[in-house]
Amino acid sequence: MDEDQLLAEYKDCLEGILDHEQVLKLDLHTQHCNTSRLQHSINVSYYSFLICYKMGWDYRSAARAGLLHDLYFYDWRVKKYIRTSHSSWHPRIALCNAKKITELNKVEIDAIEKHMWPCTPVPPRYIESYVITFVDKICAVCEFTERKYAQIAENFRRKRSFAS
Repeated sequence: MDEDQLLAEYKDCLEGILDHEQVLKLDLHTQHCNTSRLQHSINVSYYSFLICYKMGWDYRSAARAGLLHDLYFYDWRVKKYIRTSHSSWHPRIALCNAKKITELNKVEIDAIEKHMWPCTPVPPRYIESYVITFVDKICAVCEFTERKYAQIAENFRRKRSFAS
């Protein structure tokens, strides 16, 4: 498949949920630094989709679970919203919210529920769940470091302009 066909296949996997009002509402919440929770979820979804597609695994479930894995609406930086630790609490909330907007298969349920492993005690059951778990961590690191690297580059440019 070429890039356009791959993107069309990705969008087909998310039909009915990508434009759902609850999913779109994620754009109003910051996830990591300058990244909205919607953008983070799309990042996790798309990279998980690509990996699973290339490996011949269940890419549809990976795309859907990746998009829905952080479907919650509280600010995780504010402790009063969290009963226990955010890492163990938000997957359960996301799963509950995801079930309200679409039917989920066993891979999607497992991936959403266990995407914070090893912070949660029970490991994922399916390879697609592991993909989402690791892609989520990689995306989070990239989203955190993106701003820091931009600041470093800007400081470097300023110092060079003063030196000239």
